[in-house]
Amino acid sequence: MDILHEEVTINGVNYVRADTIKQLQLSGKRAILVLDRGWIVAGDLTDENGRIKVTRAVHVRSWTNIGFDGMVANPRSTNVILKPIPNGFDVPHDSELFRIPVPDDWGL
Repeated sequence: MDILHEEVTINGVNYVRADTIKQLQLSGKRAILVLDRGWIVAGDLTDENGRIKVTRAVHVRSWTNIGFDGMVANPRSTNVILKPIPNGFDVPHDSELFRIPVPDDWGL
């Protein structure tokens, strides 16, 4: 038996099929970069010669009471501390654990 609905409400929460949700398309090169040894930074990333060059960089120093996803969604929250990193930097490519694409003005 197939049940076809665009939306279902359970306990007052609306749910939709996952394949109907458009993914956020980000055109820039800005991302949150999670590195080994616990460093989290954000910036405009360029992969060059086995290194990741980070410009317009900020250090994600800490966040409290909102979780990692809350920090990603709202970097201007009073629960998030960001510190600018003047002049940018680069790191070895294999120090990257993962990156999350973000809007071009994230953390600025």
